Amino acid sequence: MFDTLSDRLESVFKKLRGQGRITERNIEDALREVRLALLEADVNIRVVRDFVDHVRRKALGQEVLRSLTPEQHLLRFVARELCEVMGGRARELDLKVKPPVKLMVVGLQGSGKTTTLAKLALFLKTQRKRNPLMVSTDVRRPAAMEQLQVLGTQCGIPVMESAADQDPIEIATRALAKAEVSGNDAVLFDTGGRLQIDEQLMDELTQLKAVIQPHHVILVADAMTGQDAVNVAQGFHDRLQLSGVILTKLDSDARGGAALSVRAVTGAPILFVGTGEKLEALEVFHPDRLASRILGMGDMLSLIEKAQQNYDQKRAKELERKLKKNEFTIGDFAEQLKTIRRMGSLGELLGMIPGLKKLAGAADSEEAKREMVRIQAIIDSMTPQERENHLILNARRRARIAAGSGTSVQDVNRFIKQFDQTRKMMKKITRIGGGQAMIRGLGLG
Repeated sequence: MFDTLSDRLESVFKKLRGQGRITERNIEDALREVRLALLEADVNIRVVRDFVDHVRRKALGQEVLRSLTPEQHLLRFVARELCEVMGGRARELDLKVKPPVKLMVVGLQGSGKTTTLAKLALFLKTQRKRNPLMVSTDVRRPAAMEQLQVLGTQCGIPVMESAADQDPIEIATRALAKAEVSGNDAVLFDTGGRLQIDEQLMDELTQLKAVIQPHHVILVADAMTGQDAVNVAQGFHDRLQLSGVILTKLDSDARGGAALSVRAVTGAPILFVGTGEKLEALEVFHPDRLASRILGMGDMLSLIEKAQQNYDQKRAKELERKLKKNEFTIGDFAEQLKTIRRMGSLGELLGMIPGLKKLAGAADSEEAKREMVRIQAIIDSMTPQERENHLILNARRRARIAAGSGTSVQDVNRFIKQFDQTRKMMKKITRIGGGQAMIRGLGLG
């Protein structure tokens, strides 16, 4: 995810690493490269200009702490600005309305609109305990109606029957009446799309919106189309006043232009992101966590949340207690690795762990697989006592573990360092609390 941008920014900070003190010259030089990195990532030019201006003003206008290196000084402001430009904090989908809450999902053909609507319905069902009804008003593409029926069967959510020879407004009216009778407290409307925005499409959607009177109009956009996604979002927002955006294929986006531009250009927040083909692969968008991952610092909060979703309640509470008490062990770390590997892609996992970002973009490569095998072998070669307390791992123990796992002492030392990074980050995050504190929790706020 965003590998190109991450690599460019990493090279910027690496150049600063060798400089002993902060000067206006080295900050300006670094910001010039940050600007180029953002432009290469297909970030909107106005967003890039504002981004660099804000970071420059803050980096040169604040008192420099003696304890900070040039790299640390600039990194703290770039991290903050990345978070802000993407919205600052996660946005909750407001469901506090008289039921049924009505969601109108719009987008161009090929953006993944119909599948994303089903993902959103499943999210509302499982995470928000709602009883949703899905409706297709896309009469121009009969396959969309059939697709929604299939998806409804897969996720156990009812789908309103509709046909290509019916009028979209008639379908929407019947769906609202059905929801009242059936007790559905959320109705999700899949709408017609085109290969590009045109006046006829917008007129149809405007008429449909007037009938449905949705609480939320949500755009589904393909993150991999970069600035095209931003232009599409602006076009829909101008006519329909979007409540928010769902970006699909974010896990495959190497650049990041859409995620870093949509909110700043349109004002419509990114609500969710699609991170895979499975119906469960829809996540609330956390700007702070994504900023952390872009800068190569991992995303331990998402890792913890994913693991907890797959634990039973008792195990989840025990993990929460250990995090708060700073008792997270290598044994717990190993259990999380196994859990996440069962429920997500290896690349997604690697991108969340500090120190393993480099391998995330090539998760299926032999190098990535060898690294995971090495880590597992190192952990398996530890005694139960060593897994519970890594502080007892002196040179003799590390040499024994290396011999037992078929790795080198350097491999063992690197893993212990990665684990220490993970543990310290989790301690800071849990002490401050919440995803919004990620940047501050990393000591960068």
